[in-house]
Amino acid sequence: MNNILDWKEYSRSARNAAAEGCVLLRNEKQALPIRPGETVSVFGRIQLDYYKSGTGSGGMVNVPYVHSILDGLREHKEIQIYEPVLTEYRHWTKEHPFDRGNGWGTEPWCQEEMPLSDAFVADAAAHSDLALIVLGRTAGEDRDNTLQEGSYYLTQAEREMLKIVCAAFSRTVVVLNVGNIMDMSWVDDYRPSSVLYVWQGGMEGGCGAADILCGLSPSGRLTDTIAFDYSDYPSSRNFGSTKENFYAEDIYVGYRYFETIPGADKAVNYPFGYGLSYTTFERALVSAEEKQGVIRVRVNVTNTGKYPGKEVMQLYAQAPQGVLGKAKRVLAAFEKTRLLAQGETQLLTLEAPVAQLASYDDLGKIQKSAYVLEKGKYQFYLGTSVRETEQVFCFTMPEDTVTEQLTAKLVPTSLAERLLSDGSFEKLPQSEPNDPDYSAIKRVPREESDGFSPAVRALPGHQIWSQPYKKDAHIFMEVAEGKITLDEFVTQMTDEELAHILGGQPNTGVANTFGFGNMPEYGIPNIMTADGPAGLRIEKKCGVVTTAWPCATLLACTWNPDMLYQVGAAGAAEVKENNIAVWLTPAVNIHRSPLCGRNFEYYSEDPYLTGKMASAMVKGIQSKHIAATVKHFACNNKETNRKESDSRVSERAAREIYLKAFEIIVKEADPWCIMSSYNIVNGHRTSENRELLEDILRGEWNYQGMVTTDWWTSGEHYKEVKAGNDIKMACGFPESLLRAKEAGVLTREEMEICAKRILGLILKID
Repeated sequence: MNNILDWKEYSRSARNAAAEGCVLLRNEKQALPIRPGETVSVFGRIQLDYYKSGTGSGGMVNVPYVHSILDGLREHKEIQIYEPVLTEYRHWTKEHPFDRGNGWGTEPWCQEEMPLSDAFVADAAAHSDLALIVLGRTAGEDRDNTLQEGSYYLTQAEREMLKIVCAAFSRTVVVLNVGNIMDMSWVDDYRPSSVLYVWQGGMEGGCGAADILCGLSPSGRLTDTIAFDYSDYPSSRNFGSTKENFYAEDIYVGYRYFETIPGADKAVNYPFGYGLSYTTFERALVSAEEKQGVIRVRVNVTNTGKYPGKEVMQLYAQAPQGVLGKAKRVLAAFEKTRLLAQGETQLLTLEAPVAQLASYDDLGKIQKSAYVLEKGKYQFYLGTSVRETEQVFCFTMPEDTVTEQLTAKLVPTSLAERLLSDGSFEKLPQSEPNDPDYSAIKRVPREESDGFSPAVRALPGHQIWSQPYKKDAHIFMEVAEGKITLDEFVTQMTDEELAHILGGQPNTGVANTFGFGNMPEYGIPNIMTADGPAGLRIEKKCGVVTTAWPCATLLACTWNPDMLYQVGAAGAAEVKENNIAVWLTPAVNIHRSPLCGRNFEYYSEDPYLTGKMASAMVKGIQSKHIAATVKHFACNNKETNRKESDSRVSERAAREIYLKAFEIIVKEADPWCIMSSYNIVNGHRTSENRELLEDILRGEWNYQGMVTTDWWTSGEHYKEVKAGNDIKMACGFPESLLRAKEAGVLTREEMEICAKRILGLILKID
């Protein structure tokens, strides 16, 4: 490696991020932080076997080390670890090694726990000031969590550990090293003093968690609502089907449901935006006004407590119910303070465009296919969670106002009903499917479309400058130098060459994913891609180690876009140093259900928070002149049978919830690449869906970048090209494209359009 990477700085950044995303849910009688001079007994094998991330493409980073929570505690010399407990765990784990399963998608979600005796715990309590219990869960791609012990629920061994330790110690702190929200009913059963979500914090996560435990004031806030029971979540009735998932809760996802639907508020254990601190803050409203279509709230935040700390100010909007119906609270803006010393004050300004509050009218109750601000009173509430707020501003819209007129897209044909704000359901129009699974040419068999088949255009081990260029051809460098246009360059290519450009190819470097380009006869380089978002994923056999950053949920819990920018820029520098040009991150699908196995890769139940945080990540990545890849577009909210699962969702819910984060990112961060998802939406495969990729993404949002499929999607390659899905990864089917062109169902112009977008991305790489 060159000396452009500052590993010490990366470690510090990863540690700081891991700490800032920790969320303190409970802290009775100020049980935390651990005081200097205190002795701690640590229970639970995960104190030694820390989960840095989930598994699959978003987590399997080859790292130089992983610091456990115990490692982190050891760094704090002012506290003591009760060694007899630790010694017993070390002996036991040698005889009961960590079970890694058989690889991708087979890892057990939890690990066997050491049985505890009353006498053993009583001895620890007699020699310690407090107990830490560390519980852990992994998560991962291609597999969802289940309503079973060891997944969403605690195991019997974990419950027994909580029961014995909480009974023996006057101060017990439970630390949750997890990727997903899990059942929290046990808190009322065993009543530990403190509960701290430390998520999956990357290779420095154990140290970041220890920093919080030992005195750094927590400033993480929940990006999801935690309900008392799984059945309380609105998606619980329609999640996990292997064929169709009906998004009958519509726009009422997460806190939008719990704060709006009558009686649902009683199901909330911990509300959206919630999180405790070791210090206290006071806020003083300075001003609140509407000017030129923007709500602007200014507030002074003062640290009134004993510890330095950060506070998050959250602005929520309440729109009139009108005829369309609306969530009672919607996050409209947020800001986080810097680290404030005792007595220090910072002025924060929160801004929210009024148009942001418009509702999409998909049935024509006011004006069909339009975003509408309904007449009536708009109220704004400022606070530190969706529940802890006070009204700071109000204005009245005198009449219904259309903010944007669109056309109907992604209309469901078989979604029978959807939830309304009063808890009832409205019937939706039904019709015959409007996208039959046609195929103008013979389909590629599924067994040939997965994995590394078929054979692709592979030219390993060469350098493009050592290859002879095609006689009399213009080379790609001429486009980069402005000597010819991209149109002129593409025009000279044969149909066969175009067909090869539109499919992925094996990398010649260290990344574990395929790349694209790789046509030395035209001077087109081999552009390599690599997985994210937990860090740069490189084949272990290459011997290259990289930084494992905190999981996306943890990063979102920081509520700090500046930190996301820094993480993105640091990660991108590492990607670039390894000669990789396209980083497959961020993943921004909505946390529709706590059971989605891939939630650790995603940010939140809220599209606005997701969009703002991921926009910062994209900007940070692309500041290093490599491509971010925003994924998975769209409605990829579960992993069970992900390639054949059909997400049945209303046009309104799609636009307001499941597409909104992507829209924010496109308009604010200009990502160079977007990845379509595996799944089907309303009968249309996303990778083959022209309404999604061309009409909405490029037409309505003016997206100018490249679209790639996910790896080995089940879509037909020629249908994907026609839909505006520029490249099929990890490998294309050039013969299929050529047959489709010969059959008259694919044109050369359509192939050229996609090729130019692929080559346009390559031109941006520095």
